[in-house]
Amino acid sequence: MDFELSDEQVMLRDAVRKLLSDQAPDGDPGRDDDVDPQLWRLTAAQGWPGLALPDEFGGSGQGLVEFALVAEEVGRAAARGPFLPTTLVGRALARGGPEPLRAEVLPLLAAGTGWATWAFAEPGSPWTPDGVRATARADGAAVVLDGVKTAVQDAGGASWLLVTAHDGAGPASFLVDRDAPGVTVRKQRVLDLTRAFYEVRLDGVRVPRERHVGGDVQRLLDEGSILLAAETLGVLERLLEMTVDHVKTRVQFGRSLGSFQAVKHKCATMMMLVLGTRAAAYYAAMAADAESPDAERAACVAASHASAVAGEVAGEALQLHGGIGFTWEHDLHHYLRRAHTDAVLHGDAAVHRDRLCELVRKPA
Repeated sequence: MDFELSDEQVMLRDAVRKLLSDQAPDGDPGRDDDVDPQLWRLTAAQGWPGLALPDEFGGSGQGLVEFALVAEEVGRAAARGPFLPTTLVGRALARGGPEPLRAEVLPLLAAGTGWATWAFAEPGSPWTPDGVRATARADGAAVVLDGVKTAVQDAGGASWLLVTAHDGAGPASFLVDRDAPGVTVRKQRVLDLTRAFYEVRLDGVRVPRERHVGGDVQRLLDEGSILLAAETLGVLERLLEMTVDHVKTRVQFGRSLGSFQAVKHKCATMMMLVLGTRAAAYYAAMAADAESPDAERAACVAASHASAVAGEVAGEALQLHGGIGFTWEHDLHHYLRRAHTDAVLHGDAAVHRDRLCELVRKPA
């Protein structure tokens, strides 16, 4: 498989990096709002929200690889914004949404007029289809949703919530208006200072049956895990860059820290883990776009590897920065917090390794 980027992909990556370096330096954690409105407008003007949406709805019709490039740069800049959840909801709607619902919502998502997020995880439950406890009960021409969702990114200002609930036959997803009666959103206090997460309560929320979004929930989980692995890759790349720059300029005993063999070994180990994350994430994205028989296993490998090494790379970066790395003023802790948060979103390493073992045991 060719891991070299095409000229168009290189241009996309460079444009994304330039915009984020100008508008979202190191996450801009001092902001009070969940989403930077100026950054969101600029990214919408460049077509990010519609990058992976079909052409007929105003999107660009690109694949998961192209959006993985965007996700990587979002992680590198520790940028705030609902880029990943909006893309996931848009892909789910494009694949399994009724035609009237697609025509209503997808053009708005592609234009960046509003954003959407996925309400999947629940308190105390694994990030798997078996962990869904929210219920979807049929009531005439509507479906009634009840349950509690957690770690719902940027739900405060979202226009739509894609809610996954159990309808008796299995997990099913429904597109719910953020301001629908019975929907209560509460901001959560989390480790990551560069993103906003919410608890969403659903108390007898009535949704028309036409709002049911079909499709494989596990496939959407795999795509979310791949994009999160790419986002984690960007975080780890930035941690490595910051660390190498620091040990090159920090002088101890009359020599730069980077000249000591032990420090070189630690930086080399960090780089090895980052390169492994890159290979796993982009192979998984390519396999998903090609609908390869290996796509599910590749997604598990990418997610489990990124989750497992995120804390290790962040920890080494913190140690090599020494005392300055522990200060509130230094940007390092924003990336450390984001890396540890990424390690558990969409399931931790254990969740993905368990599923990988099940996939490997399946007969050909």
